[in-house]
Amino acid sequence: MPIGDVTEVSATIAAPVDTVYALVSDITRMGEWSPECSGGKWLGGATEARPGSRFRGANKHGLWHWSTTCIVVAADSGKELSWEVRKLGRPVSFWRYRFEDDGHGGTTVVETTEDRRDAFMKSLSPMATGVGDRAVRNRRTMEDTLERLKERAEAGAR
Repeated sequence: MPIGDVTEVSATIAAPVDTVYALVSDITRMGEWSPECSGGKWLGGATEARPGSRFRGANKHGLWHWSTTCIVVAADSGKELSWEVRKLGRPVSFWRYRFEDDGHGGTTVVETTEDRRDAFMKSLSPMATGVGDRAVRNRRTMEDTLERLKERAEAGAR
């Protein structure tokens, strides 16, 4: 499948890599940092991020609420967490978090998303989510997500 719009943001967090990875990989808590994702629920007996684990992501934007099914692609503790998002059995996006030790006891987190919607899904998206320009919205929410994650991780690291 051709690659769509890719959005990437990063932040340096004054907390150890394992601490930051543990927060992000607990998808049930994603709503604590994301302004759009209100949380996730593991599916099919999964209880943690492992390749092949599935979860349902709950999302909100104003009056709009929707869910997606996500499949964990990589869960390399302290290094990378990524998943593919699907709706109606069709690809929507791919999300990746990379974690790197900053050399001073902190973590550089790089959050990336790739839009994988086909023309049909792109045409439905504004009606389902209330978002016209997904790339602009993603950048803004990703920046907010990393800022909230930073606040939580640094508060716990003290």
